[in-house]
Amino acid sequence: MQLKKITEGVNVESIDGSDEIDISGITCDSRKVGRGFAFVAIKGNNLDGNKFIKDAVENGAICIISESKPQDKYNVTTVTFKDIRAAYAALCANFYGNPSRELKIIGITGTNGKTTTAYLIESLLKKANYKCGRIGTIDYSTGSRAFPALNTTPDAGILQALFKEMLDDKTDYCVMEVSSHSLHQGRVDSIKFHSAVFTNLSKEHLDYHKTPEEYFLSKKKLFDGLTEKDYAVINMGNIYGTILMPAVKSKTITYGFNKNAKIRAKDEVISLKGSEFFLITPKGEARISTSLVGRYNIYNILAAVSVAQEEGVDLNKIKEAIAEFDPPPGRLELVNPRGDFYVYVDFAHTDDALRKVLASLSVLTKGRIITVFGCGGDRDKTKRPRMGRIASRLSDFVIITSDNPRSEDPIDIIEQIKQGMLPDFKDYLAIEDREKAIKEAIKMAKKDDIVLIAGKGHETSQIYKDKTIAFDDREIARQALGIKK
Repeated sequence: MQLKKITEGVNVESIDGSDEIDISGITCDSRKVGRGFAFVAIKGNNLDGNKFIKDAVENGAICIISESKPQDKYNVTTVTFKDIRAAYAALCANFYGNPSRELKIIGITGTNGKTTTAYLIESLLKKANYKCGRIGTIDYSTGSRAFPALNTTPDAGILQALFKEMLDDKTDYCVMEVSSHSLHQGRVDSIKFHSAVFTNLSKEHLDYHKTPEEYFLSKKKLFDGLTEKDYAVINMGNIYGTILMPAVKSKTITYGFNKNAKIRAKDEVISLKGSEFFLITPKGEARISTSLVGRYNIYNILAAVSVAQEEGVDLNKIKEAIAEFDPPPGRLELVNPRGDFYVYVDFAHTDDALRKVLASLSVLTKGRIITVFGCGGDRDKTKRPRMGRIASRLSDFVIITSDNPRSEDPIDIIEQIKQGMLPDFKDYLAIEDREKAIKEAIKMAKKDDIVLIAGKGHETSQIYKDKTIAFDDREIARQALGIKK
């Protein structure tokens, strides 16, 4: 595609060279540049793409795009934009033919519940025989193939390429998790969203967004782009949902346990085997049964039902799909379906998520709750004492351990967690080695106890300062239980 076609409709500040050159690809990663590519130099929080222009040219780039002209002279076309992030998103959309204008994209944002809600929506749409792709924390699926995720919401180039593949593959919908980072960094700019879902918002990522207000405004950006032809699905059980509603210009569908919610639940019965509740919608009512545990998962189901009904999925099909649905990997995943006690692995890595899962389990268990958790290094430090307080308040025994310490000392992180624990709570251990911590928790478990291994969920690695090792909480738990996969 010619460069002038790629820059069509995008405010170019300057161009040095021909805009009629044929561009074979576009990326902001110099390592992925091939012959005939355009390389977009973006200055990020940790790396400055301008420092890799030479590498990009050596790898075959014939066009350099940046916010300023390169200091060194290269025999390539150079283009500058005032806002390089917004420009990159628009250029990628143009290069791939703006696939989001035809593919129905459902964006899901919120602190917790994005992954389960995405999987639920996908299942409900598939039950109605729609072909559905998915982009999220665990993996990416185009409808015909799936592969591990790089991060929750990839960069604009990868996103547009995935959308194009889905469209070429005759996929009807793409359900995607939209992180606050991707919204703030413009990764999802130039995507035409068909609908947007707000699950909830609590204190998280304050190392990046600085204040809860900034965090909320980043989430709100997803809804700012909706038109009157689109629709928003909003949780009425979260204070930020009620703040968001008046600002949304599109049609709004509310959900929750509130009597004023359009899609609501009542008379819930929750056990360790699953949940039941009575579903009330404008299009009918039904008794819903699910293997998902906890009130917070009923919220996730209501969000998915809101989307499915708006897309015309029959209520009986919705009921069937929910009954057949299995939790996504690492979302309150039961490791030992048989045994005297329960071992769950869950992705809860925020204080709000940990509170919700522990609160749900605490009213269901006949025995003790033994919680194993840690906090990630180089991430929001303010949540560490909060998570310590919640774990000590809602658990009978706690083992604090490491969880992707990255460049930080795991012992320092553990100490910060301990500072938030209830002063009179003494039933805990600090075991830095996560494998030993998991095995110790399972060793001490007795009949009817619940062992909750929280924080990593589906993840299959542990990240240290100088290395990354293979590590799966579920596999370690199975080893300790003597279970062969």
